[in-house]
Amino acid sequence: MEETSREAVATAVQRVAGMLQRSDQLDKVEQYRRREARKKASVEARLKAAIQSQLDGVRTGLTQLHSALIDVKDIQNSLADVSKDWRQSINTIENLKDVKDAVVQHSQLASAVENLKNIFSVPEIVADTQQLIEQAELLQAHRKLIELECSRDDLMYEQYRMDSKNTSDMNLISIYFEDVQGLSDELAKQLWMVLQRSMVTVRSDPTMLVSVVRIIEREEKIDRRMVDRKKQSGFIPPGRPKRWKDKMFEVLEGTVSTRIEGTQSVTRENDKMWLVRLLEITRKYVLDDLTVVKNLMVQCFPPHYNTFNRFFCLYHNTVSTRVTELASEDLEANEIVSLLTWVLNTYKSTEMMGHPELLSECDINQLEPLLPQDVVDDLLSKYVRTFTSNITGWLRKALETDKKDWQKETEPEADQDGYYQTTLPAIVFQMFEQNLQVAAQINRDFKEQVLRLCLKQMVSFLIRYREEAVVYKEEHLRDRQLPQCYVQYMIAIINNCQTFKESINSLKRKYSSESTDSDAAIERTLNEVAKEGCQFLLDEVFLDLEEMTSEALRRVVVEYIKAVMQKRITFKNADERREGAERMIKEADQFKFLFRKLAAGEDTDSLCGAIAAIAEVFKLTDPTLLFLEVTTLGTKYPDIREEHIQALLAVRGDASREMRQMIVGTLSENKVSSSIVTQPIFKDITVPTMTMTTMTSMATAKLLK
Repeated sequence: MEETSREAVATAVQRVAGMLQRSDQLDKVEQYRRREARKKASVEARLKAAIQSQLDGVRTGLTQLHSALIDVKDIQNSLADVSKDWRQSINTIENLKDVKDAVVQHSQLASAVENLKNIFSVPEIVADTQQLIEQAELLQAHRKLIELECSRDDLMYEQYRMDSKNTSDMNLISIYFEDVQGLSDELAKQLWMVLQRSMVTVRSDPTMLVSVVRIIEREEKIDRRMVDRKKQSGFIPPGRPKRWKDKMFEVLEGTVSTRIEGTQSVTRENDKMWLVRLLEITRKYVLDDLTVVKNLMVQCFPPHYNTFNRFFCLYHNTVSTRVTELASEDLEANEIVSLLTWVLNTYKSTEMMGHPELLSECDINQLEPLLPQDVVDDLLSKYVRTFTSNITGWLRKALETDKKDWQKETEPEADQDGYYQTTLPAIVFQMFEQNLQVAAQINRDFKEQVLRLCLKQMVSFLIRYREEAVVYKEEHLRDRQLPQCYVQYMIAIINNCQTFKESINSLKRKYSSESTDSDAAIERTLNEVAKEGCQFLLDEVFLDLEEMTSEALRRVVVEYIKAVMQKRITFKNADERREGAERMIKEADQFKFLFRKLAAGEDTDSLCGAIAAIAEVFKLTDPTLLFLEVTTLGTKYPDIREEHIQALLAVRGDASREMRQMIVGTLSENKVSSSIVTQPIFKDITVPTMTMTTMTSMATAKLLK
């Protein structure tokens, strides 16, 4: 208390000091004092009220405790009286045992008398019940069956109460009512048959289905009553509990399973579209059946059965089991896509479980996935592997087909602008487009995965495309006459590169906005194919120029030699022959220099060498060596003919007729095939007969002189 008082004083001092910090606040001391007095009075009033309330509560509690104490004492006195009376009545209860036994016996006899009529009419009731079952009068048959079972069960119960160990009497009752169990089983079979055809029955005869449900509900009540009695007495009739309700749900589940499993009417061997047809039939059956359940069957079952949701789950679980079985089969790539598209998209769409007519009764978002994610992942991985293998084969086949077109004798097709092209880009990207459309039906991630795979395969394909273009060029160089449309198809190959670029960009814009690891490689390879193709065309142009240059050189040489042989002149002496030969050698060198600059090829020396070889024949000063020189000429140029030699000797002017005849004759007799391969020159040079006659006469006249 002292400490509390000190704290209160200290607080008051601090507060007063806070209020009187300035001199002008001294005028308000009286005002502060009245305000604090009011606060104090208010606090004291609240404190008094709180204390008074607590005191009233304590007073009330004490009063209640006093009353409870009085009640406890009264109860103790009453319990003492009851205990006293109970002790005094023990002997009386033991004296009533005989009365109790008499009551039990009376109850048994009363039950026997009550069931006596039924006992004697059991065979008749059994026959009537059997007939009612055969006539499908199930409700009436069940009433008869209940009568029989009640008579049997009551007799057995009374026997059990009188002497539970007397099995002989129990067996006697069982034998007498042995047909009852058979009737129960027969009725059950009829019930299950109706339930198995429930989808048909609810349309044609819903009353029959209602009767079946009512019978099962009655049996459920009897089962519960028998189980409760067993807990009390230990007795339960034979065949109980029947659990027909559980059996009913098992039958309905089996009916749904049979319904779904019965959709597979075709196989892969008979129809390549078997899986698509199966899934479509399943979709239709499930939607139709659930619509029937919602509109008709729900009305035939009690509300607490939650019929629609039960059937909804049954169909979902059955379909899940079925598609899991399908997923475990050896599916092809297109079948995997069909299955996953159906599972991931169609199943929960408005075409099936999300149909507007069903949405009011269920929440499709609460459904478990039809296929576990690991199964979906396995299917996607299998599809990717199969697709990779297939697309490699497709691309190879497309390239082989395009290569065959390169060998055609007709020009390639042209686009609307007149540019050469082949069908290869269209075939390749139609293939890609089809697979990407299919992949897009599954989900976005898988679509982008397939796009990346297509582009990756495109890199390998373009490398092979480039290699085949090189092979095409090399084969053409072996025989430049084949193929006939080499240049046109090489232009088409180059143009295809641009088409490939445009198609790839179109695919990427349509199916993905992200760049891939293959983009740079594709761009680089296409540029290389186009660049090399242009170089091949330039090589072709230069090769054509070389052919033209070679032909020009050959033409010059032929015309030069033809001019020499057809000139109507004859060298008169050695000096003229020497000057003419030197001039021919100089001109041959000039031809050689000129055409080497024009890249005429390796034939330049051979062609120009023919002029030099003829010049050597003219230049020779010793006529006795003329045979040897002419022989050398004939060896180098095997296509030289007799008239050519006659013309050359005539132009030389110093060979006698006998020498010319000897040289020509000897060469004709001893002509051998040369191993030196030279381009033919003399075969295109014709020496007119007139010229030969003239030259012969001129030579003869000279010799006569």
